[in-house]
Amino acid sequence: MTRPRHDRSLSFGSAAAAYERGRPSYPPEAIDWLLPRGARHVLDLGAGTGKLTTRLVERGLDVVAVDPIPDMLEVLRSSLPETRAVLGTAEEIPLEDNSVDAVLVAQAWHWVDPERAIPEVARVLRPGGRLGLVWNTRDERLGWVRELGEIIGSDGDRGRFDVGLPAPFAESERHQVEWTNYLTPQALIDLVASRSYCITSPTEVRTRTLDQVRELLATHPALANSTGLAMPYVTVCIRATLAE
Repeated sequence: MTRPRHDRSLSFGSAAAAYERGRPSYPPEAIDWLLPRGARHVLDLGAGTGKLTTRLVERGLDVVAVDPIPDMLEVLRSSLPETRAVLGTAEEIPLEDNSVDAVLVAQAWHWVDPERAIPEVARVLRPGGRLGLVWNTRDERLGWVRELGEIIGSDGDRGRFDVGLPAPFAESERHQVEWTNYLTPQALIDLVASRSYCITSPTEVRTRTLDQVRELLATHPALANSTGLAMPYVTVCIRATLAE
């Protein structure tokens, strides 16, 4: 991982509460597709505040959450006190060899150094285990969502999901799930405030960005006077199995 990208990934700690309030969870269909049949022990790598962790725990899985940011793990522990949560990175995973059936990485693989992370993931996976990557992206075919992207940056660049998972993993597979997340106007503000671009921008840029989002909420015909918003998402999933 290059140093600037590493520094940006660590910036999320200052917005952990906004991240938890504003970021969406993940659709069950995506999780079903990512998990291997019969999985019991799962590593949520780059777990953040536990958006995916919560969904895995709800399935009765034995989950370990790993993240490099203490503030994120503090939020996770407050909602999932019985789940093991450990400081660590994809490049140095604090787990034993052959200890998990699946490693899932939600909204985080683009922050890691794959040349160092792939061997580490392979080390902690059992033979035949699964690496699954997942990203929520806003569906900008809807007018107001497209206008939001003009303010905060588009989610439309699918090229960033052209991820190669080399040996010792078998050929990777790809899947997409379209779904809708329902949130309040304030949660949308929190969503924007939790983006790395907004967090690391100078105060005046951050303030201007959030003011533009508030103006969109107040003036767009589909949003004005609404107490609830329907945000369409396309969830992009990639999976690959470790060779036995």
